[in-house]
Amino acid sequence: MGNEARRGAVAALIELAGSSDYRDRADAGRGLASLVDVPQARGMLLDLLLDAEDTFVTRVTAEALLRRRDKTGLATVALALGTADPDHVDWIDAAVVEVLGVFASDRDAAVRECEALTKDADDQVRHGAHRLMAMLTELNPILLPAQNG
Repeated sequence: MGNEARRGAVAALIELAGSSDYRDRADAGRGLASLVDVPQARGMLLDLLLDAEDTFVTRVTAEALLRRRDKTGLATVALALGTADPDHVDWIDAAVVEVLGVFASDRDAAVRECEALTKDADDQVRHGAHRLMAMLTELNPILLPAQNG
C-alpha cells in the first residue's frame, strides 16, 4: 500500500472518529492504531484514548495500540497517560492487563520499551511511560517462561 493510500485510509478513519456513535469511534481507534506511523493518525488516537463520552473507546483503542507490541504503540499510550484523568487511567490499565497480562515475555518487552520512553524528550511521554511501567510491573502474567532444571 502506498503512502497516498495510507493517508486516504487515515482520513476516512478520522472522519469515522468524529461520529457521535461510540461504536464508530471505537472502530476508528482500532483502525488508526495500525496506521499510527502516519502523522495525522497520532493526534486522533490521543483524542480517542481520552474519549470524553465513552471509556469503551478508550479501552479498545488502547488495546489495539498495545497489541502492536512496539515502541510506537506504547509511546502513544504513554502520551495519553501523561494527561489522563483517573477514569481513563483505569480503562487503559484494563487494556494493559488484557493485552500484556498473559505472557511474561510480552510484559517484559513492554517494560524494556517503557524504560527507554522514560528518557523521551517530551515530558508528557516520560510521565506517561512511568505510569505505564508501574502498571506493567504490577502485572502477574499467567504464562511464565519454562524453568530449566
